[in-house]
Amino acid sequence: MTVIAKVSAILGAFGADDRGLGFAELQRRTGLAKATLHRLTGEMVEARLLDRAGDGKFHLSGYLFALGMRASVERSLIEVATPFLEDLYERTHETVHLGLREGAEVVYVAKIGGHRQARAPSRLGGRMPLHATAIGKALLAFAPDPVRAEVLAAPLARLAPRTVTSALILRKQLDEAAETRVTFEAEESAVGIVCVGAPVLDPDDVAVAAISVAGPATRFRPQQHAGSVKAAAAGIAATLARRKSSG
Repeated sequence: MTVIAKVSAILGAFGADDRGLGFAELQRRTGLAKATLHRLTGEMVEARLLDRAGDGKFHLSGYLFALGMRASVERSLIEVATPFLEDLYERTHETVHLGLREGAEVVYVAKIGGHRQARAPSRLGGRMPLHATAIGKALLAFAPDPVRAEVLAAPLARLAPRTVTSALILRKQLDEAAETRVTFEAEESAVGIVCVGAPVLDPDDVAVAAISVAGPATRFRPQQHAGSVKAAAAGIAATLARRKSSG
């Protein structure tokens, strides 16, 4: 394994919910030799890629966050999408997401929620399986054919009692989404959470991102907000296209 691969493994060991990792846990997650890990973490702290707290635990650094925000595609996308996400939040007062597809997962790159936001399993920078969320289904319905085929051929993990684990049912949902350009989740990622999503499409009708609104099943009615979510996704796509053509 190259040095870069080892550094990548260390950075990738941090989960979205981690408040810091001790040396032993970091070693367990990376599988690196103790001496190698000790040397690399020391160098990464010096390079400001990691911070080490007084309790000895390692944290991803603020400098690393700043570097991530310089990623041109995500930065441009977030800048364009934010006004539309804020409008959706004002309309619904529920949790609004922006996500990108990475492999068979959705990565959450923006999240807006108020004081009464639902206890959804999504986390900024976190990941969820595509098949278990409305935002993931929106990305999957408009993903390249090989990606869709690979997800449908693999086992579909159950995250909650109502997670869709049948490839036949999921394929039907994706086919419907390809027609309507809107997706739904009914307590599939977590009990009590419902959601509506829509893809942000490029000129070739491939999803470059997706957005969603999630709320508690007790008060939120996803179907009532499908038009707003779909319109916001189309607005983001149109703005991105104008920026690209003028740039």
